[in-house]
Amino acid sequence: MAEVINKYETIFVLDVNMGDEKIEELSNKFQELIAANGEVESVDVWGKRRLAYPIDYKTEGYYVLVNFSSKPEFPKELERIYGITEGVLRTIVVRKEA
Repeated sequence: MAEVINKYETIFVLDVNMGDEKIEELSNKFQELIAANGEVESVDVWGKRRLAYPIDYKTEGYYVLVNFSSKPEFPKELERIYGITEGVLRTIVVRKEA
């Protein structure tokens, strides 16, 4: 039976108070994790932006958008890792229609 590969899009928002070095380190960590479990199609760094509403009394976040393809099991694991990583304010993983 053929292997199922879906296309996904994820955005993660990092805490800007961590400093540029830590932000870069976390961003690269997530991109490498996605590349190890699938294929990264594009990375769009939106950078530092004002949040629509305060999250934990923070008003700015560092946004990164990643388009990738992977097996259907991986996005759940990615969300779990986002959840246990300090410095991550918000995330979303969405399956794109073929």
